[in-house]
Amino acid sequence: QVQLVESGGGLVQAGGSLRLSCAASGLTFRRAAMGWFRQAPGKEREFVAASSGGAGSTYLADSIKGRFTISRDNAKNTVYLQMNSLKPEDTAVYYCAARYTVTVSRAASDYDNWGQGTQVTVSS
Repeated sequence: QVQLVESGGGLVQAGGSLRLSCAASGLTFRRAAMGWFRQAPGKEREFVAASSGGAGSTYLADSIKGRFTISRDNAKNTVYLQMNSLKPEDTAVYYCAARYTVTVSRAASDYDNWGQGTQVTVSS
């Protein structure tokens, strides 16, 4: 059974930083594409970042380029989202997702498993 457990969310002031972690189990992590998505109240879930399986190539949404980075540690079955220069508009529930293929996707519907989400709140 695949499990994805996010951690690291919280309340931070604008300009601050947070690092989210997603620990995965029950899948061949090194071959799985991993994604981060977020959903703000009243809005659709949106793509934030992804890391491919295999080579670990990374992909970022335009809205967070230069501020967020995604990385993975295959030895720990964990993917990270480092968030710097946070803005109030980054406030959302952040979700980790896994796809049973090395190829990433920016579409939430292409992912096979999801974590429970972690709240990130950025105050102005």
